[in-house]
Amino acid sequence: MKNCLLTVEQMTKADNSAIAGGIPADQLMEAAGRAVFTEITKRWQPRPVLVLCGPGKNGGDGFVIARLLKDAGWPVRVACVDKGGNDVLPLAPDLLKEGDLIVDALFGAGLTRPLEGSVKATIQAINKGQLDCVAVDLPSGVNGDNGAILGAAPNCVLSVTFFRRKPGHLLLPGRELMGHVVVADIGIPESVLEVINPQTFVNGPELWQAQYPWPVSTDNKFSRGHAVIVGGGEMTGAARLAATAARRIGAGLATIVAPGSSIDAYAVGDPGNIVLRADHKAAFQELLEDERKNAILVGPGCGINDRTRDLALAALGSGRPTVLDADAISVFADDPAKLFAAISKSGPVILTPHEGEFNRIFNGKEDKVKQTLEASSGSGATVLLKGADTVIATVDGRVCINEGAPPTLATAGSGDVLAGFVVGLLAQGMQAFDAASAACWLHGQAAASFGPALIAEDLAECLSGVLRDLQIAGNN
Repeated sequence: MKNCLLTVEQMTKADNSAIAGGIPADQLMEAAGRAVFTEITKRWQPRPVLVLCGPGKNGGDGFVIARLLKDAGWPVRVACVDKGGNDVLPLAPDLLKEGDLIVDALFGAGLTRPLEGSVKATIQAINKGQLDCVAVDLPSGVNGDNGAILGAAPNCVLSVTFFRRKPGHLLLPGRELMGHVVVADIGIPESVLEVINPQTFVNGPELWQAQYPWPVSTDNKFSRGHAVIVGGGEMTGAARLAATAARRIGAGLATIVAPGSSIDAYAVGDPGNIVLRADHKAAFQELLEDERKNAILVGPGCGINDRTRDLALAALGSGRPTVLDADAISVFADDPAKLFAAISKSGPVILTPHEGEFNRIFNGKEDKVKQTLEASSGSGATVLLKGADTVIATVDGRVCINEGAPPTLATAGSGDVLAGFVVGLLAQGMQAFDAASAACWLHGQAAASFGPALIAEDLAECLSGVLRDLQIAGNN
């Protein structure tokens, strides 16, 4: 479980379990302070350091760091929130000096209320002065569970956390303040995770690679699945991008179901995509009588109209694994209960909304993990809430947070490609949570491998190299 994330409460349990197992609390604190000291001395030559200490364990780590730096010959001052004296200064913004290295050992993840007073003013002065700052655990003022900023938080160049990261290390807006994140081993045994049983993970191959549907020598195009993509009458490029993406990620066949008014547009180009006509629900259901058509995507470019609603409900009614994206989600904004009732009677369903689409049918909250979990539980679907910090949640309580997706994905059509990747993996038999997680990670990696000037058409083209590297890594 190297890729699991621990909430603040779970990390406290991990500490307490380690202590109950015979590791003294002072030993854990010494190890944490030494880990930060090691990372500091790796990166900088001796320079003036101001260590800011809070009242709890984070502050205790800070005193260890200060001692170790002093012993190594670094010029160190220590300031504390609630006291001064004995070479400890009372915390105040005017302590900051140009060129100082600041160690933020104020609150870490344990903060539950907005910063105020001298603490807030000091942190604001760190940011105004653009001082190098190292966070112990994570920048004080960032909520460890949801990444929210509580009043203020320092913009750090380095954050050293212990044993496992927390969701707040990956979630916006706090993620932007972390700098480089190091996870240090301080002696907490891996066995504590068996008691904690974490359900939140960093998205990556460790989570789903064992279930990835690599082709085998006995496969043929039918055994690799047949994805059906419902296209609309105007934005015809969206379904074409999704269908090509489904084939690129391994589906043996992909059929675009188009209205008669635009079928010629779909038939031009992309010769590997099958194009069939269905203007209404009955025609679509007739197409689905072919049981080899085993996974369905509705939404990209479909428009918010009766046809989209009817075909989405027909897809759900078929019992086949179904992805609802974009307009197929928004079309239920006036009656989310109808969508949820249909999902409850369907096969596996994945919803892939961006924030605006999500808020049309669910109650948005500041806590992205919590709101995605509640959406999954309430709808009965696996929910992939897109964004720079995409969160994927499923009905059994598992969650993963995606990291590393580049900002170049902010381009028209990239979401259609992602939906195509998801339905392509479902067509090959991958389970919903694994398919959503794998598609999201591969989507980000394909974008990163391309680099600048990315457009949606490039994503499926880049997938081959990403999968090749993944396959090689899995075989080693």
